Amino acid sequence: MQSFAYKAKSELCRTPVQRLCCARAEAYGVLLYCNTFTPREVRIITENPEFAARLPRLFQRAFSLKFDRLPEEDSGKKIFQITSPEKLAKIINQLGYDPRQVMALHVNFGILEDECCRTSFLRGVFLSGGSVTDPEKRYHLELVTSHGQASRELSALLTEMGFLPHSVMRGGNSVTYFKQSEHIEDFLTTIGAPAAAMDIMTAKVDKEIRNGANRAMNCDIANVNKTLDAAQEQMGAIESLRHSGRLDLLPEKLRQTAYLRMEHPELSLQQLAERCDPPVSKSCMNHRMRKIMEEAKK
Repeated sequence: MQSFAYKAKSELCRTPVQRLCCARAEAYGVLLYCNTFTPREVRIITENPEFAARLPRLFQRAFSLKFDRLPEEDSGKKIFQITSPEKLAKIINQLGYDPRQVMALHVNFGILEDECCRTSFLRGVFLSGGSVTDPEKRYHLELVTSHGQASRELSALLTEMGFLPHSVMRGGNSVTYFKQSEHIEDFLTTIGAPAAAMDIMTAKVDKEIRNGANRAMNCDIANVNKTLDAAQEQMGAIESLRHSGRLDLLPEKLRQTAYLRMEHPELSLQQLAERCDPPVSKSCMNHRMRKIMEEAKK
């Protein structure tokens, strides 16, 4: 069975690879959040066949180059690799880094000036280093990278775009995450997965309906228990009056109420009131019961 994250990424992969600037921005996000991106090697590992099919087209459009290593057919984990110094130098140069120096993996915001490019960059980040939990279980989306500076700058970019991300270190990796369903919905919609966002909204509505039904059922059970407890107490008082011979000495309306309760110990006061002859209000029935309880205490 496909996971929710798998379905979300598959939806994103249906977005066409068209404009050069957006393809480069998406590939940039993939590189910053993939398994390895250094001046000596690019290594991208994925289990999603649709993302695997997208990667060669994306890198051809973004950098006009092919991977040195492609995954074997029918392999579970699909590995893409670039080790050619010339290809690596071309990528690093086009992303605005200096290949002669140790590459500090910060985010080059010059590549992300246009909104369409920022969206494409975030799509690449999620495809490469993102995951999202099934909304039936809980709300959680995270973006994981080994590059701390890039992660901090991604959080700044998300904040600038109106999102409210959280950050944490986990096992040497930097994690940017969302826990509120609205933020996850907005993020997925922005990067091109509106169907996944709609699934989260639907799951949330279903949860609220179920929770409302459970609350109503619990309230009904509590009311039934309260009714039964009150009826039990009233029955005890009436039995006390009967054993002492005082039940038949009560005024007629109180006697009628007492015998009605004895015949129907399971009914609520409202139901008893409706069975009176003539019927009375619930407040009248409550008043009579209080009188019976007072007589029993005497």
